[in-house]
Amino acid sequence: MRCYCCSSKSFDECCEPFIKGDKHPSSAEQLMRSRFSAYATAHYQYILETYTKEKQQGLSVEDLAQSAQGATWFALKVHPTLAASSVDSLVGNLVSSTEDSSIDSTVHADAKVEAVTNAEPISKTNLKSISKPITKPITKPNNAIVEFTAYYFENKSMYQLHETSNFSVEDGKWRYHDGVLHDDCGKIKYGRNLPCVCGSNKKFKQCCATKSR
Repeated sequence: MRCYCCSSKSFDECCEPFIKGDKHPSSAEQLMRSRFSAYATAHYQYILETYTKEKQQGLSVEDLAQSAQGATWFALKVHPTLAASSVDSLVGNLVSSTEDSSIDSTVHADAKVEAVTNAEPISKTNLKSISKPITKPITKPNNAIVEFTAYYFENKSMYQLHETSNFSVEDGKWRYHDGVLHDDCGKIKYGRNLPCVCGSNKKFKQCCATKSR
């Protein structure tokens, strides 16, 4: 089965090992893709654990599950981002080497969690109201940005979430910190005869549109 993040790999070769904890993402983009797949498969513990420690405070698995209730995430598009690509190449070796050391590979969320901030998690009906500036500057090489558009269905309508996200390396592992939502977030119309947004080369009506039922 093709991975939920719409890469060219299968789920068990792409995001599943990260979600299971068998591997750790070596780039901010890999982490972002695996977090999308975690939303698509309702693995909210992974989503919680891949926030930065600061953002984990005040969040819970229940909060994340409730925020995504009713949404069916079905496609992801990653936009080219110079800042992300330039730092990923620098940090990839750092993350890989750290994984081989004695650092504990599990990030434990605190029992009590802090309120949702910035572009996290998804408040689907009021996306614009939660858009806030990134609170921390991007500084190389331990930070990166990734711009993406995620597509989902809710009540048989199609929505998109377009975000530029801020990622940081903590304890040798990439973590999501916060992000900025773009003005085109929200409900959209997409032609049923157009190529599917997932990149399958099928018509939308013959591909992901069937997931809205």
